Amino acid sequence: MSAAAVTKDVAREFGTPVAMVDLDVVDRNIRRVQAACDAAGLANRPHIKTHKSPMVAAMQREAGASGITCQKLGEAEVFAAAGHLDILISYNLMGRDKIDRLAALMPKARLTVAADNPVTVAALSEAAEKAGRTLPVVVECDTGRKRAGVESVGEAVGLAAGIAASPGLAFAGFLLYPPETAMAETQAFLDKASLGVRELGLEPAIVSTGGTPNLAHLGRIKGATEHRPGTYVYNDRMTMAAGAATLADCALSVVTTVVSRATSARGILDAGSKSLTADLGTLDGYGFVREHPNARIHALAEEHGFLDLSRCEAPPAIGDVVSVVPNHVCVVVNLMDSLVAVRGGKIVGEIPVAARGRIR
Repeated sequence: MSAAAVTKDVAREFGTPVAMVDLDVVDRNIRRVQAACDAAGLANRPHIKTHKSPMVAAMQREAGASGITCQKLGEAEVFAAAGHLDILISYNLMGRDKIDRLAALMPKARLTVAADNPVTVAALSEAAEKAGRTLPVVVECDTGRKRAGVESVGEAVGLAAGIAASPGLAFAGFLLYPPETAMAETQAFLDKASLGVRELGLEPAIVSTGGTPNLAHLGRIKGATEHRPGTYVYNDRMTMAAGAATLADCALSVVTTVVSRATSARGILDAGSKSLTADLGTLDGYGFVREHPNARIHALAEEHGFLDLSRCEAPPAIGDVVSVVPNHVCVVVNLMDSLVAVRGGKIVGEIPVAARGRIR
C-alpha cells in the first residue's frame, strides 16, 4: 500500500488531525543509532521525552540501549512502573513534593540524578536518607549551551565534593550537553574537571553526552561513557535542518485535512497549534507538507493551520488529506493521548503516550 493510501486509511479510521508513526522507519532509526553508539564504544541511553512511550523504549532496549533518560520525575515514575529500571533523570529536582516522590521511587528503580547547584544536592540528600539508599549524582556542566549546568571547572569540582560529602549521595560523574560547535571547549572542560575530582579521590565513572545532532560527533569527547539521543527515534524538521536526519528518517507525521480554500492561494488545515507545535526555531513555517512540498504553513491558530499555496502548481482541494512533518516532534507527541502506528503500509495499532503531560 502506498504512503498516500495509508494516510487516507488513517484519516478514515481515526479522523483528523491525528499523529501517525511509521514503525518501519522507527526500527531503522533505532538500529542506526544503536550501531553508531556501539561503534563509538558508548552506551546508548536514549531520552524518552521525545516518545514518552514505554513501548518504544522497549524497542530501544531490545536493540541494545543500556537504560533510559528522563527529564522529569513524573516520566521516571511512569517508566519505572512499566519495567524500565535503569533511569537517569537529567534535571534539577527540588521541593517537598519531589523529595518525597524521589524517595518513594528509589527502591523501585536504579536511579541516577543530575544536579548543578547545592540546593538540588541538599534535596537529593534528603530523599536518599528518607529512602535509606545511596543515590548516585552526576554534575551537570554547561560548556557553551547557556542552559542549565555549572559554568566553571571550579564549580564542577566543588559541587562534586559537596555531593560526595552529603549523606546518602555518591558522586557518579558528569553530564554534558555540548553545543555542536564546541567539541574542543567541552573536551578541555571535561579534562580539567576530571583531573580536579580525581585529585579529591573521586572518580567520574559516568560521563554522559547528549543530543541527536551530536550523534555526528560520537567518540570525539574522550572519556565519554554514554550518549543521550532523543529526537532520533522519530526525527523532525529541526533534526533535518541540523543535518542529523533526512525526510526518509522522519517517522512521525500529523495527518490533517484541508477544510477551507477561500482563495486559490490560501487554504486551511484542521491542524493548528493544538496539533502542530508553534516552535519555529530557525525554520520557515510550521511544518513540511509531504504531498505538497511547495506549500507553506505560514501561521497557526488553535485549530487552524494557514496554508500559503501560491507556489503550488497543483494545490490541494477541500477535503484532501495530507501529512505534515512537524518542526519539533517532542512537543507534538506531548499534545497527543496516542499515536497511530503503521507498518508495511498498514495500520497495526496505537501507541499510548503514557507519560504525556508529566511536566513535574
